[in-house]
Amino acid sequence: MKWNSIRAKLIIFLLLATVIPIVTTMFVTYSYTAHSLRTRVAEEDTKLLYQGGRHIVNLVEDLNRSSSNVFSISNQLKAGYEDVQSDSRVYAVLSNIATSVPDIFQVYLYENGNRKATLVTLNTPQRNYNTDVYTDVLTEDRPTVWVQKSHMSHTYGLKALQPRYPSRPVFTLHRRIENVPSSEVIGYLSIDVSLTALTDIVDQLYNKEREKIFIVDENGDLIYADEQSKLGEPLQDSWYSGVISASGRTSGNFEQDGSLFIYNKIAGKGMKWTIVKQIPVSYLVREANHAAGINLLLLAVSLIVIAAATIIISVRITAPIKQLGKYMNQIQSGNLNVDIQPASNDEIGAVMLRFRSMMDTINNLILREYKLELANKTNQLRAMQAQINPHFLNNTLQIIGTLALELKMPRIYALLSALAKMMHYSMHFEDKNVTLRDELEHVKAYIELQKERFESRFQFQYDVDDSLLDLPMPKMILQPVVENYFKHGLDRSASDGELTLAARRLSEGQVEIVVRNNGAQIPEGRLKQLQQKLSDLSADRIHHPVDEGDEASRPSIGLANVLARLQLVNRDSAALTISNLDPVGVQITLIIPDQNRNGA
Repeated sequence: MKWNSIRAKLIIFLLLATVIPIVTTMFVTYSYTAHSLRTRVAEEDTKLLYQGGRHIVNLVEDLNRSSSNVFSISNQLKAGYEDVQSDSRVYAVLSNIATSVPDIFQVYLYENGNRKATLVTLNTPQRNYNTDVYTDVLTEDRPTVWVQKSHMSHTYGLKALQPRYPSRPVFTLHRRIENVPSSEVIGYLSIDVSLTALTDIVDQLYNKEREKIFIVDENGDLIYADEQSKLGEPLQDSWYSGVISASGRTSGNFEQDGSLFIYNKIAGKGMKWTIVKQIPVSYLVREANHAAGINLLLLAVSLIVIAAATIIISVRITAPIKQLGKYMNQIQSGNLNVDIQPASNDEIGAVMLRFRSMMDTINNLILREYKLELANKTNQLRAMQAQINPHFLNNTLQIIGTLALELKMPRIYALLSALAKMMHYSMHFEDKNVTLRDELEHVKAYIELQKERFESRFQFQYDVDDSLLDLPMPKMILQPVVENYFKHGLDRSASDGELTLAARRLSEGQVEIVVRNNGAQIPEGRLKQLQQKLSDLSADRIHHPVDEGDEASRPSIGLANVLARLQLVNRDSAALTISNLDPVGVQITLIIPDQNRNGA
């Protein structure tokens, strides 16, 4: 199928007219759905993080309220009593604090007055006397109440009397105990809370399998994350340091590195944390991708149906046009009695009917005017010659040729010279008879042009005895015979074409001119029709045509025309035959009288 044909253009147009809107609709739908999903998830998760933040703040506030119970023994801490009753009261207060909020792992109290440290781990008390406060507890450079980042639990310098309580990840609320209303520090209180307290809240905020969540303090240290090995370490990711920490907003969302980040900043007594949720965009748009996959499947099915329907419609529309083209090719080859049958009842069928009517009219006109055709041919050619001034054309070609030489383009000059020779030769119509030399020179000029046209895909050779060069013959005989090879036999995809012309004198006072090529053979049926037409085309029939229905009574273009003109001059002494060569090729043989020998 040629891409510049109506069928190809129709198929491409119909496919584009259907595929482009469908693909555009799918793209717009996918983009809108994906954007809507992102927006909806961002809005819902912002609310979810807000609620989770409130729960965390409430947890810290509960811890703060529980820690304030230590003020019930502030007088004892200030006095620094050393008796069993005082120790019992301290233990009771610490136990009450330890059980006030779930997931409290241990409570540490340091009394400045008597330099005593008490640690209650899961209701198991430990005490050290005459010891210093644990370094992490010192809070002179911090607020009265502050929350320490996540870390592994320890014994605050006390010996591990209960080894059955292994270390675990915790975050700690520290309180500096002051002698109100003064700012005198009388002790320190620390409450270690297992991270399970945050886990119970955070687990409700995200999907562990596909999403991630982070809790970061104001210093950028991790309070909570799925990877416990990173707890307490600074968060170095660019999405936090470059966007969230630099943002003055309390909540928001953004996309980076293929993920959607949603954050919410929370603040409570002694804490300023940020909850960040990371959701892969691929997970967000999974529904859109699923819908896109279904749409692609439907598109594939639709394309198959559309392509099939388009091809069927295109073939139904263009098949009659191609059939009409075949009729025209047959008519061009000389068969004017083609049986033209309309292929449809539509506009194309009407055109074929009109074309058949036109051919009938042409055939009738040809038959009526046949007797005048030979007489008028010379006048028609001269009338055409009169329309173009040969001197003007020759002068123009010479000017172009001179310009080609000046521009150092000898090939263009050679082609123009060949064309000028052919035009000069064909325009001198008063020369009815020429010599074989003239005809051979005309063929050489024609071959020169054809070599340029077909990029030297063939070789031309001729073998003509010098004694035959002055042989008189009708004009324009050899060139149409040679041209038959380029019209019907030359394989344009090959580069080994061969064309030969040979002339020799026969013993019967005749000259044989043979034109042979290695091109495509003539189909057997067509060859028989052509041989029959040449056989029927005699000089008597040309002068005395038979009935109008007999096609052989009409001269034809090409070989039939050559034979008609030969017989017009030489009567039955001239002949033309055509045959296929084995395995490939065609041979055309001309027989003309040897007038030079007869004259001798």
